[in-house]
Amino acid sequence: MKLTRFEDLECWQQGRELTRMVYSATRGEAFKKDLRLAGQIQASATSTMANCAEGFIRRSDKEFIQFLFIAMSSAAEVQSHLYVALDQGYIDPESFQQIYDQADKTAKIISGLIRYLRTKSTKQIYPVKCGAHFIGARQTKQTK
Repeated sequence: MKLTRFEDLECWQQGRELTRMVYSATRGEAFKKDLRLAGQIQASATSTMANCAEGFIRRSDKEFIQFLFIAMSSAAEVQSHLYVALDQGYIDPESFQQIYDQADKTAKIISGLIRYLRTKSTKQIYPVKCGAHFIGARQTKQTK
């Protein structure tokens, strides 16, 4: 299946769910006392999905990968901010774990996409010949 829209990317979909969860948590009364932290964690979550989308429309896998690394870093930033929110009593341990796990899931999907794109860009297709006939193609890694 060829992806034609960034909305079809699983990493973007999971980033969107992460963003929804973060915004839900920051609506709580406790979080309203710390608008700066609420804004930072919201921006980190939003950056996760936005960088997946922005990278998708770039012209090369190399640029896409750069944006995916930023998205993955933003997911880690959400996780770090969650510790502050937990330590300050803004969220309960259950909410912490749910959002943390979603950020982890999102980062793992992004990491998998990065690995795929790196592998894809290092492979070449060579024709496979049987006697005088071409019977298909195989991919092999390029050697440097």
